[in-house]
Amino acid sequence: MLKKKTIFILSLGIMLGVFMGICGSVFAERSNTDVATETEVLPYEDLRTFTEIFGRIKRDYVEPVSDKKLLEDAIRGMLSGLDPHSAYLVAEEYQELKEGTTGQFGGLGIEVTMENGFIKVVSPIDDTPAQKAGIKAGDLIIKLDDKPVKGMSLADAVKLMRGEPGSKIVLTIVREGEETPLKLTLARDIIKVKSVKSRILEKGYGYLRISSFQSGTGDSLKEALAALKKENGGALKGLVLDLRNNPGGVLNAAVEVSDAFLKSGLIVYTEGRIENSEMRFNASPDDLIDGAPIVVLINGGSASASEIVAGALQDQKRAVIMGEKSFGKGSVQTILPTSNGAAVKMTTARYYTPSGRSIQAEGIEPDVTLARVKLEALGKGDFTPVKESDLSGHLQSGKGAVNDKKDGLDKDKDKLDVADYSLHEALNLLKGISIIKK
Repeated sequence: MLKKKTIFILSLGIMLGVFMGICGSVFAERSNTDVATETEVLPYEDLRTFTEIFGRIKRDYVEPVSDKKLLEDAIRGMLSGLDPHSAYLVAEEYQELKEGTTGQFGGLGIEVTMENGFIKVVSPIDDTPAQKAGIKAGDLIIKLDDKPVKGMSLADAVKLMRGEPGSKIVLTIVREGEETPLKLTLARDIIKVKSVKSRILEKGYGYLRISSFQSGTGDSLKEALAALKKENGGALKGLVLDLRNNPGGVLNAAVEVSDAFLKSGLIVYTEGRIENSEMRFNASPDDLIDGAPIVVLINGGSASASEIVAGALQDQKRAVIMGEKSFGKGSVQTILPTSNGAAVKMTTARYYTPSGRSIQAEGIEPDVTLARVKLEALGKGDFTPVKESDLSGHLQSGKGAVNDKKDGLDKDKDKLDVADYSLHEALNLLKGISIIKK
């Protein structure tokens, strides 16, 4: 009798709490509109069903379940049922999220989401166990060690993938084009993400890789560009901005990166139902590479913040976008801390490019589409084709000695890795643009 009374009181409290919350929102809505609709009523039947099921679980489930767990699971269910990116984060998960945006956390180095009950890889992070093991964007993880992920929440799956550095985990994945599932063994590690890397490809042409967008990415980008100019001995003729397998990150970092190459105009704007979800970001009058042409590389693992950058530079005619269609995550998640030290991560708006295109579920279409192929240099054979200069009695050029150097480059310097077809094509395009602009 006491248990039934306790359940009744708890259920009544839940109903009253929901009632007050809904009434508050209804009254606020009515105070902001001229005419209130009379169709807004409390879902009493649904609340009654909720309390009935709550009571049945407390009374009949095979093992005792605490009220805290049931209510926490109910909150998780409310949020996860909205979309793949909304979630309830307990205190530990909230802390891990904050660590991820600053560039250091423990785990495998893999950005994931849920798809049809399985864990889908958005992209592996550079120089992490996931990338080194060969995990690819689009892989579906169906088992973690011997545990099927079907039925797991995303938070529970992420928790299993994290662990002590050095400990191992076996991922069973399904990959497009593979007839049978693949089993990959990964050793967990402390993931220290260096979000910006750079190098000179050839004299005058720089390469800048952004692996994720963190709170310090904008400053790192400026430092990398300054270093490229110094190494090049002057201004760049062109730049390859590599956003492949970049899962996104901090919105402000994406704005700062876009702003580094734009002198004016809109970068991105957001629209949602609440007032503070509507934001507009505009460029300041400062292009750090003085209008030099840019080729942006994207693929199916380029998501969220990387799509904002690609979309802004594409719409403003500032860069040529090359590669594959991007992932298509164009929604804004707001982190709302709660009084118990946890947080709610909830989708509150959509991203739009300067021309008004929605990124959500659409992605960024490249200007130049590249297939997934591997470029290999042919080995030297025994036969060398005969040239004019090899013919007996050939005429000289009439301009003196031939300079064997090309653009002043030292042939012993590091050369572009021909195995990276996309990067090879991006450099060729930059060279073509530079020739036309002369």
